[in-house]
Amino acid sequence: MRIRTKIFLVVLPLIIVTLTLAETASYFNAVNGITRIARRFLSFKAAELKKYMENQWDLLAENNYDSSPDMIAAAREAAASYAQNILLSDTEIILALDGSGGLAMSTSSISLGAEEAVKILSLVEDEGDALLTAEMGGISRVFRHFDFFPFGWHVLLTEERAVFYADADKIALETVLTLALSLAVSAILLVLFAGHITSPLGRVITAMCGIIAGGDLSDRVPVEYRDETGRLALTFNTMLGELEKAYERIKGQAFDAVLSQKKEERIRRIFQKYVPRDLIEKFFVSPESMLVGDNRDLAILFSDIRSFTTISEGLAPDELVKSLNRYFSGQVDIVMNRNGIVDKYIGDAIMAFWGAPVKHEDDPLQAVLSGLDMLDAVKVFNEKQREIGKPEFQIGIGINYGAVTVGNIGSERKMDYTVIGDMVNLASRMEGLTKPYHAGILISETVYAELEKNGNIAADGQPPLSAAERVHVRLLDTVTVKGKTRGVKIYTVKRTLGEKEKQAWTLHNEGMGLYYSRAFAQASSMFEEALSLLPEDFNAQNLLDRCRSYALDPPPENWDGVEVMKTK
Repeated sequence: MRIRTKIFLVVLPLIIVTLTLAETASYFNAVNGITRIARRFLSFKAAELKKYMENQWDLLAENNYDSSPDMIAAAREAAASYAQNILLSDTEIILALDGSGGLAMSTSSISLGAEEAVKILSLVEDEGDALLTAEMGGISRVFRHFDFFPFGWHVLLTEERAVFYADADKIALETVLTLALSLAVSAILLVLFAGHITSPLGRVITAMCGIIAGGDLSDRVPVEYRDETGRLALTFNTMLGELEKAYERIKGQAFDAVLSQKKEERIRRIFQKYVPRDLIEKFFVSPESMLVGDNRDLAILFSDIRSFTTISEGLAPDELVKSLNRYFSGQVDIVMNRNGIVDKYIGDAIMAFWGAPVKHEDDPLQAVLSGLDMLDAVKVFNEKQREIGKPEFQIGIGINYGAVTVGNIGSERKMDYTVIGDMVNLASRMEGLTKPYHAGILISETVYAELEKNGNIAADGQPPLSAAERVHVRLLDTVTVKGKTRGVKIYTVKRTLGEKEKQAWTLHNEGMGLYYSRAFAQASSMFEEALSLLPEDFNAQNLLDRCRSYALDPPPENWDGVEVMKTK
């Protein structure tokens, strides 16, 4: 924001507030004065009229005519005539209401509605002799009143509200116009004043911009005033002199820096094809950490093409390479788009991990979603394979989560940024189990625990996966694999379920609980009901066969539900 604008925004509100307060005070003083005079004059006429009516009544009483209807009527007519004589404007009306609200006397023709009369009587009873406002004949009128009991009248001296406050409204309009004119003049003067103050700074800035644009350090800013702007120009000129002295040295250093930067960018682009970008950034900042390992919890994914040997035998080498490259391109993009790292290709298999070198709270979820995306991508890939008459790919995906060692492993001449450890081996075993369990994707119990902890598992009644936050999970078995002595629960996942699938998966999971508690008959019922919904479900049929077998020949007392599997 320019200094001129800042001055304007700071000073103008002060002027506005000051003028507004002054004009407002003047307006209220003038209006109060005019209103006070009008009120007093109206009160004076009311007092005179009341005095005249009291004199008329006193004459009747002194002459013993206070009970004569004719004389009372004459006195009322005299009061009405007097009221007519004290009117000062065509809009002023004096009228009287009887006790029931009827119009007993009026100096001018006026049509007073019943509701209006009732409201007026209510006002005069509640507010006394104050200056009041009410609708009379459809016109808002200001009035002062008094009660004259001998006649049974409520006497009202009225004036149209617009006429009564006409002078006050005129003052209000004049006040607004005066305020607007004052503000306009003040704003114009303020703009001129701010421009006069800031114009030297503008000339200094213009000169500076010219020097910067032209790159000629021999130019100088003119020193016009012996004040802060002059000191600014003088200081800038001194700085230019120092920069001019150092310019020759800087040119050589800048040239060397540009060459180094371009060389670094080329190195980065080349190595990003082999090493994660985050890792390159880390090692450029701290090269000494390149051979240091790190123990941390990661999500590890293995993906493998089933029966790849058979596929490769039916394709020429160049066709096989084209198909693999197209397949790997889609799969790798999915992993990287979900913050994963592709560790390596193992023949036709892919190994990837999440959580290093940068850790994210949702690494297990992103690994699972990547696996689901990879399955979806294979469907699209196979559509293309069918179009060109090439064999389709079927893949299995295994995902595990746990503590591993991650870092640059190797020697100074050859190293890989990779992960090693028992959890990596288990992830590979999980992928191997996808074929016997007829599942496209399997996750371990540690992955399930992380999804459950972070609220990523869709429960009954929840909507399907929304904004990639929840997945549906089904427990398939508890197994021991090669190299393991402890049983590991394995699960399959889906992004969304049809209505029948949802019911079947719920029954299946309930059946698994009964199965592990040795309630084989009840578990059989659950799996049978699940099969009635999904007749081709291999895993429900597999568990049903087991339950029926165990119901006839129960397992030993120390049975823990673990199945021993042989996987690669």
